[in-house]
Amino acid sequence: MSYCVKCGHELIEKENGIDGMVPYCPNCQEFRFPMFNSAVSALVLNPKKDKILLIQQYGHKDNILIAGYVTKGENAKQALFREVKEETGLTISSYEFNDNEYYARTNTYINNYVVVVEDESFHCNEEVDYAKWYDLKDAMNIIKPDSLAQELLRRYFYKREHNLVFTR
Repeated sequence: MSYCVKCGHELIEKENGIDGMVPYCPNCQEFRFPMFNSAVSALVLNPKKDKILLIQQYGHKDNILIAGYVTKGENAKQALFREVKEETGLTISSYEFNDNEYYARTNTYINNYVVVVEDESFHCNEEVDYAKWYDLKDAMNIIKPDSLAQELLRRYFYKREHNLVFTR
């Protein structure tokens, strides 16, 4: 961040106690902490919790998770329910926080959840090119390799193996 979001003045680095060097606007005389996007992503499980729904979007053939940005005035839970419903028509019956991660490529802080939906009957909206239920046990080999989606799935499996999640 090089310029003040309030007045447009060029920011300088200034010491701010335990936070160290922080962008500072000499015109507003205020610190400007870094800003980023906020999003949610979902490991969508069927009611038996033995299948995961993966999607493909925007002409790419990689299998990924349902995800979307948190919009202004919305909290993460609302965004989660909205994104799953918008992209698949599915209704969430239960959910649990899985993990979070900063995704530098889009300057986005992503909250990931494990959700269980009411049934397996989905219909994709125009954002989704393809969607399919896969056996959960095969998911690590099907999801986009070396992706954040794969890493979040790996963390879910770790928690499940150690009895740290409800979706066991």
